[in-house]
Amino acid sequence: MQISDFARQTGLSADTLRYYERIGLMQPPLRDAGGRRVYQARDLDWARFLIRLRQTGMPIAEMQRYARLRAQGDATAAARRDLLVDHRDGLRRRLADLAECLSLMDQKIATYQAMISGGKDAADDTGQS
Repeated sequence: MQISDFARQTGLSADTLRYYERIGLMQPPLRDAGGRRVYQARDLDWARFLIRLRQTGMPIAEMQRYARLRAQGDATAAARRDLLVDHRDGLRRRLADLAECLSLMDQKIATYQAMISGGKDAADDTGQS
């Protein structure tokens, strides 16, 4: 598949795909007779995985480390697993922090709803509305 089709299927721009190649996140794809990039299904799977890593906040440097390990083959399975375990643990901490933030927002919204509905002066836990 050509870069435009690949970009459309992944949601990554052609510039981003070229950048990912340049920094080693993606292996350069095969080229056709005209020198145009030709991506394979495995490239699509890898790009989608990279997108998920970015969405979860993994820094580019860690993604590069993972890509280098992946390129070295099965012998690096434990190192790749460890990298993902560490990242997952960080995600769990962030999710717990976000759950606390969400709870606070729900409390604030309930306070304001009570003020609006009941017409009473309901101060929040900081003493301010």
